[in-house]
Amino acid sequence: MTKEQAADRQDDDDAVGPLSLPAHVAGSGGLNRLVETARDYARAAASENTQRAYAQDWAHFGRWCRRRGADPMLPVPELIGLYITDLAAPGGKVPALSVSSIERRLSGLGWAYAQRGQRMDRKDRHIASVLAGIRRRHARPPRQKEAILPEDLLAMTATLPHDLRGLRDRAILLLGFAGGLRRSEIVGLDTGKEDTPDSRGWVEVMEAGALVTLQGKTGWREVEIGRGSGPQSCPVHALTQWLHFARIDFGPVFVAVARDGRSATGARLTDKHVARLVKACVRDAGLRPDLPEAERIALYSGHSLRAGLASSAETDERHVQKHLGHASAEMSRRYQRRRDRFRVNLTKAAGL
Repeated sequence: MTKEQAADRQDDDDAVGPLSLPAHVAGSGGLNRLVETARDYARAAASENTQRAYAQDWAHFGRWCRRRGADPMLPVPELIGLYITDLAAPGGKVPALSVSSIERRLSGLGWAYAQRGQRMDRKDRHIASVLAGIRRRHARPPRQKEAILPEDLLAMTATLPHDLRGLRDRAILLLGFAGGLRRSEIVGLDTGKEDTPDSRGWVEVMEAGALVTLQGKTGWREVEIGRGSGPQSCPVHALTQWLHFARIDFGPVFVAVARDGRSATGARLTDKHVARLVKACVRDAGLRPDLPEAERIALYSGHSLRAGLASSAETDERHVQKHLGHASAEMSRRYQRRRDRFRVNLTKAAGL
């Protein structure tokens, strides 16, 4: 292991300060057990993906500081301000980071310092004013992924085979669309409550539809997924078909299929499978034929399912907001790629 690799590993360790007993308290079996339990709870405070990203942010900041002879262990605003300046306007051939990536780096640093019992003051002028200038000069409108509309979804599911993998992937697409689910929420589902320690929620199939209970950033929420108008478009039918033929009655809902394609394994799919599935079906269904293949595939992602429901549901936006788990209607509107603009004309309503 090189010195650089060893330092990177130390950065990863330093990103999460270990919880421990106060120095003046003597350890005991009971207290030590509580310390370990507290550490488990602390690790569960953020998702694994978030913690991994934050650890990478901290490691990058540590390398940047060492190369300049600085100590990253103290949250010095002047140093952090110079760091984000270098991210926005690096020298040489190093590409500049986007504003959103720089803000994510700052969040990662703030999280890492908090784990070590320190506070990074993002309102300090050396950080806040520099970040405000970066936003003003470099910020661009967010690049939204294309929404998958109902007709697109049916064309995509029609490309899937009628084997075990096809049943699974059809259920993923239909359930993800009808539930307005994030890809991590789709693959994080279990068949029952508390089946596995890494569960993000569970699903109950009822006569009228499926009730999905999800663990979100602000707590638990329920998503009601009604049955479709026919078996080809019904997410609940697709789900029950998959569970039946894959013989799944416990643990993760969406798992890998054996190489021979005849049986399901117990290995939970990762959220990357959803992204790859969407792109592959977009390609096979020939969506957006007006663009070269690479460009049209790049337009879509796992989030396109969620955006598709928000853009297609012809109902009161309050129901869409609740379904997607958004705190405000404005956030739900950001997901709407098509809607009847100017349907409400306040100019005329005001008498002009």
